[in-house]
Amino acid sequence: MVAGLWQTQAAFAIGLLGVFIGWRGSMARMTGFFDLAGSVRYLLYGIVSGMILASAVDRLILAGIVESSLNIASASILALLIALAESALVMFLLGRPRNVALRTSPPFGWTLGLGIGAMQASVIAWRLFGDELTNSDYSGFSMISVSIALVIAASSCIGHAIPAAFQGALILESKRFSPFALAALGRAALTMTLILSIYAPIILIAPLIAIAAFWTPAHSNWIPSGLTPAARQAYRRTTRQSDRHRKASESRTKGSLVNDGEE
Repeated sequence: MVAGLWQTQAAFAIGLLGVFIGWRGSMARMTGFFDLAGSVRYLLYGIVSGMILASAVDRLILAGIVESSLNIASASILALLIALAESALVMFLLGRPRNVALRTSPPFGWTLGLGIGAMQASVIAWRLFGDELTNSDYSGFSMISVSIALVIAASSCIGHAIPAAFQGALILESKRFSPFALAALGRAALTMTLILSIYAPIILIAPLIAIAAFWTPAHSNWIPSGLTPAARQAYRRTTRQSDRHRKASESRTKGSLVNDGEE
């Protein structure tokens, strides 16, 4: 049978936890440099649109796999079509004249991707917690399945946020088609990886490696590209000072003052 009510609630709570991870890992450090209200608004846009996209993934791909009526090739084609729709939606929302004029496309893209990823992770976790996955050794609600769902949530949220920030950054450079195509391919690969991970969790290593590879360019180039030169300089100075304060605090002798190197 499918997951019960409290298992469904747990699946969506885990999906939203991925938003917290993605927000704390990036946007929380940029408070004061970006439009926080606008970022939250685009997070809500992502949750709403992500629910529609996640429903398409569930109905067109997951249901077919559960019923053994869909092979990997067909599932991959459907995943690519859904990814193309997502990339088109992201390009439309982030490419609006107001966002381009205010250079808010990259940070808004990040939070938009977090919302979309959270809903996709929630639906996959919901399937994982149910009893319909007869070919999976991890179906049902257990500590193992919850752990898998947590990794799926983090991978999905950040995995959707990175290509959205990438699209947003290149929109500011008047580049739309190539980011659209590359982001769609990345999203399709991520979707298939997350779906297959409920049968073989070891596959989650792939998106984690990809996230680690793209984390630095996303936070060094793509998201900060929405800042003016002066704001970017202030952000980098603030980041360096925060790192110095943290290191000085960790290395100080208890009871002594923290010396951050600045007089």
